[in-house]
Amino acid sequence: MSRIGKQPVAIPTGVTVTLAEGNNITVKGPKGTLQRKLVDDMNIAVEKEQIVVTRPSDLKRHKSLHGLTRTLIFNMVNGVTNGYTKVLEINGTGYRAAKSGNKLTLTLGYSHPVEMIDPDGLTSTLEGNNKITISGIDKEKVGQYAAEIRGKRPPEPYKGKGIKYSTEKIRRKAGKTGKK
Repeated sequence: MSRIGKQPVAIPTGVTVTLAEGNNITVKGPKGTLQRKLVDDMNIAVEKEQIVVTRPSDLKRHKSLHGLTRTLIFNMVNGVTNGYTKVLEINGTGYRAAKSGNKLTLTLGYSHPVEMIDPDGLTSTLEGNNKITISGIDKEKVGQYAAEIRGKRPPEPYKGKGIKYSTEKIRRKAGKTGKK
């Protein structure tokens, strides 16, 4: 039995879960609504104040989908109640960010500024010139948008310049040494 898959997902008060045929699940909460089509193989049941995911057999495919399906449902429920955030930091001389409307403008040492538009359902906020906070209810979208921003100038190991996650540790390397 999957350790994660066998745990039921608790439905907090104020959240409604609707399960349509074909494992289409809709979760409505105080922060918004999420909808997703899950794998048809899994058996999903809404019982009282919890969601239970069971697998039809012990095939390898069903075992691997068991925990995944439960985690996807948990992330949806958690997203509409609490939401998700990712914090990015910009390090480097002259590197900065500016925000106007839903457009994020990054100055990262290129010959041109990099402009990014916030996707639907996500908001990015700035703290000072070098801290970007991305928030939304869909964990996948928040992580993907944060990764796209980081990908514009990943941190380099010599001086640590670039965009990094606030929790990320950069492995530093020693620079060149002179001839003797």
